[in-house]
Amino acid sequence: MALPKLSKLELIIMEALWTKGPCSIREIHETFPARSRPTYSTVQTMVYRLEAKKALRRCKKISNAFIFEAAVSREAAERKLVGDLLGLFGGRIRPIIAHLIESGSFTREDIREAEKILLDHESKGEAI
Repeated sequence: MALPKLSKLELIIMEALWTKGPCSIREIHETFPARSRPTYSTVQTMVYRLEAKKALRRCKKISNAFIFEAAVSREAAERKLVGDLLGLFGGRIRPIIAHLIESGSFTREDIREAEKILLDHESKGEAI
């Protein structure tokens, strides 16, 4: 099954499920900061859209409230987002890395971590 494309609001809702585990819509709604909290009905609509996209699922019902859980892992969603981003650049990673370095988001520690990952892949004989 192909991973669904997720909007920013959908990712925030998924983050609540990845962090807290199974939640009701009310619990998801309460994870938003009070100053920028969308309406309850907006969160409810987004949860139902995520359910239709098969990104989350109902896992139980308590009284009249459904409890939802993530059906897509955080790692799978991250891989999809990165893949989509690379697709926008024709698979070229250099412009992305250049921007990260220029913005100060990419540190020497990140470079060391990337080198460790590359070495690990090379030692396993995986294609890079």
